[in-house]
Amino acid sequence: MPKILPKDSLSQIFKSPIFQSPDEWLAFDKTHLWHPYTSMKDPLPCYPVTGAQGVMLELADGRQLIDGMSSWWSAIHGYGQAALITAAQTQLERMSHVMFGGIAHQPAAELGARLLRLAPDNLEHIFLADSGSISVEVALKMALQFWQSNGEKNKQSFLTVRGGYHGDPFSCMSVGDPENGQHHLFPRAIAQHIFVPRPEIGFYDDWDARDIAPLEAAIKARHQEVAAVIIEPIVQGAGGMRFYHPEYLKAARALCDAYNVLLIFDEIATGFGRTGQMWAMEYAGITPDIFCVGKALTGGMMTLAATMTTRHVAMTISEGAVPELMHGPTFMGNPLACAVASASLDLLTQTGQGALYPQGWQSNIARIERGLQALKPLADHAGVKDVRVLGAIGVVEMNVPVNVAAIQEAFVKAGVWVRPFGRLIYVMPPYIISDKELEVLCGAIVSVV
Repeated sequence: MPKILPKDSLSQIFKSPIFQSPDEWLAFDKTHLWHPYTSMKDPLPCYPVTGAQGVMLELADGRQLIDGMSSWWSAIHGYGQAALITAAQTQLERMSHVMFGGIAHQPAAELGARLLRLAPDNLEHIFLADSGSISVEVALKMALQFWQSNGEKNKQSFLTVRGGYHGDPFSCMSVGDPENGQHHLFPRAIAQHIFVPRPEIGFYDDWDARDIAPLEAAIKARHQEVAAVIIEPIVQGAGGMRFYHPEYLKAARALCDAYNVLLIFDEIATGFGRTGQMWAMEYAGITPDIFCVGKALTGGMMTLAATMTTRHVAMTISEGAVPELMHGPTFMGNPLACAVASASLDLLTQTGQGALYPQGWQSNIARIERGLQALKPLADHAGVKDVRVLGAIGVVEMNVPVNVAAIQEAFVKAGVWVRPFGRLIYVMPPYIISDKELEVLCGAIVSVV
């Protein structure tokens, strides 16, 4: 198909908007722009959004949708927050970006100080990445370089559980679920690592120590080649939205300590309060050696992530034959994103009169968790396998995969934005959602199901 851009000079092309109506730019989008996990030949329908404010997305035809997804779990404060906009505007006037190689700047230091206040005490060193998946890449590289520096060059493998998801770059895919992930598409390009069955004991169920047996057996048998265990604490996100028992994490930490293996936690989806704790690992009362955060870090304003680690890991790498951590994204430590992230963390943690969360963010999460209980009656529906709620996460698992195009159209007609995948209809709404908006959101799910 020929390009539909005009053949004018560049100055003419960018002199004014190319498209004069939403129908025009939506047609261009459908023809030329790839969207996540979709086909260019037969893409899933896209809805034209022209604005976002509070918890509402505005379509081109004026319809308002309650956003149940927080823009893939990132816009925890909703949209249009004045504090975040001001932070971005103020930083733009100073500098939007400078390279982090050989240059330091206050926005990065301010953000680092805030992260260390929130993170467990044993995490002291921070790598500011430009996306969540890159923070995982860096974490895996840290673990491998740690053992190289430690003189244990056989430790080149990672151990993880099935049902996980850690991003789409190749090394991230390699530790994602080997069956439901993308291993079958790129078998020769993806490194082969060690997988054990996913945790089966649910978050609210009685703990059974047999659940940890496969992980224990794998570590005992192969610890000499395992650099690290990587896992999403408590909540397996895009791999299935499953909530597992905190005792599993406690046992995993003990095994890693006993067999000289590092432990990496991926809290890109769960961090910053989503589960009801600042970090999901707090339910288990343990800490990792390397820690990844992202998504909600900037309140959904722009992309930024971080990999944090202990002094032991950082110093071991730094005293090795190759003392430099061999990674450096162009937009590492972007000052604009750092400034917005600091403002977002301030919004999250400040309390009292005039604060976004006067009683603390925990009270908002608890309120949302109570509201999401409205989904529980769907457990009796013939087509539903399970309903589960934890913090500001609500999941309806169907018996068979849903027709995404059809069910999403029904949700839009009901006035909500919910993006199902596979057999899962789930929501992670912004923390500022009102009780009434939450009622509408849950009611729409119940009605559509």
